[in-house]
Amino acid sequence: MGHRAVVPANAPAPVGPYSPGVINEETRILYVSGQIPIDPKTGNLVGTDVATQTKQVLENVKTILESAGSGMDRVLKTTVYMLDLGEFARMNDVYATFFPGVKPARATVQVGRLPKDALVEIDAIAAI
Repeated sequence: MGHRAVVPANAPAPVGPYSPGVINEETRILYVSGQIPIDPKTGNLVGTDVATQTKQVLENVKTILESAGSGMDRVLKTTVYMLDLGEFARMNDVYATFFPGVKPARATVQVGRLPKDALVEIDAIAAI
């Protein structure tokens, strides 16, 4: 069966040689590449604070999920990459609004730098 790319027209263009999402046809699992807070309309980074950036990141994840026939309620696992774990509570407050039901499994790590000097990046694994 294989796999296929998910490249929604209304999501930010990748900043490198990767697909925004990939579906494994056999398992019906969607892998969403790490998303940073890029406005899909302008291609520019959104916000200068972690709360604003987290909201845009999760909107981008949501767009990719929905274009593949999934949704935020089908997310199984996320990884959150943050420039400063001191901002964890602010990120977490926004993150929680996107997952009101069963929360996905999650890992959160602090990193030295993110693409385009974003403050947060999130990837996801979801059922279709």
